[in-house]
Amino acid sequence: MRFTPPPGPPITFTARLHDARTATVIGRLLGLALVVCFATGVLSHVLQHPPAWLADRLPSRPYWGYRLTQGLHVASGIAAVPLLLAKLWTVYPRLFAWPPVRSVRHALERLSVAVLVAAAIFQLFTGLLNTFQWYPWPFSFVPVHYAVAWLLLGSLLLHVAVQWPRIRDHFTPRSPGTLALPEADGPDRRQLLAAVAAGVGAVTLTTVGQSVTALGPLDLFAPRSPAYGPQGLPVNRTAAAARVTRASLADWRLTLAGPRPAVLTLAELRALPQHEVTLPIACVEGWSKSARWTGVRVRDLLERAGGGPDARCRVVSLEVAGAYRVMEMGRLYAQDPLTLLALRLNGEVLSLDHGYPARIIAPNRPGVLQTKWVGRLEVA
Repeated sequence: MRFTPPPGPPITFTARLHDARTATVIGRLLGLALVVCFATGVLSHVLQHPPAWLADRLPSRPYWGYRLTQGLHVASGIAAVPLLLAKLWTVYPRLFAWPPVRSVRHALERLSVAVLVAAAIFQLFTGLLNTFQWYPWPFSFVPVHYAVAWLLLGSLLLHVAVQWPRIRDHFTPRSPGTLALPEADGPDRRQLLAAVAAGVGAVTLTTVGQSVTALGPLDLFAPRSPAYGPQGLPVNRTAAAARVTRASLADWRLTLAGPRPAVLTLAELRALPQHEVTLPIACVEGWSKSARWTGVRVRDLLERAGGGPDARCRVVSLEVAGAYRVMEMGRLYAQDPLTLLALRLNGEVLSLDHGYPARIIAPNRPGVLQTKWVGRLEVA
């Protein structure tokens, strides 16, 4: 038996505040969060995977630069989640407008909105799971996340261009479109926007402590607390995950490859001039923490291997496998006096999980490029 729907008008929505003014105010905040997230995300991607022409031009200062930008990236991405939900609540009745397609232009507009919503949900969902280092999907996170970020930006710009007349008419409380709305809705709209702002503030304050030390006591829901970890510093990739053991390091030597190659024991490294720096580890998941590092300047080791004042280097880890087992370091990083082959952390010999016997620590670098278990430095 076939069901025949009763005759009558299409679905209508009578709830208030599903209006252009509410959508515009929330959309402005969501757009700002997405733009900040996009810009800092692209910067992070360039730092991790620099094109050859840019590698020697990437700045090593300010030393806290990556800590700031990646903290902003994750914070703005988390803040965008409640903003996106609020925005979707505001505009969802339009998804059921009848007829669903009125013209070619209307069809293209709805298609652009579908792409925008899908890309935004995908980016925020996968990005949030990345902060937990949980990847329940078959594709590689970094290239897909980067590609969809450009798709999201393009669909956002297209959406703003298409909707600009409506946005302009409701941009301020005194705009013509805003003044045409029922005056009685004003107080409720302000309460709704205040509730959205409170929600955004709550999720930000309870997660941003992973990168803002002063807000650490409020860090209730962030995936990582920088306050916990061996030697007072968290660990992302453990020695067990990298398949590095004490036994495999029994005969460890540092190989210096260059015009004057050399092989140094740990004792010989410790006998070289030691330098102490205070630098943060800042990871792509958003957490960061400063620590005291002691070791030999990379530029001194490159000079010992025959590298000149413009030498860059390649760093090879002893880990068995990993996307960042081999790391390229541009000239400005390699020659910066803050860049060390670190042997000690907070006054103690490096633990195995922190890269014993030697690891890289450099200013303004993503944590994935602070290579651990270094076995070889090559003048490049």
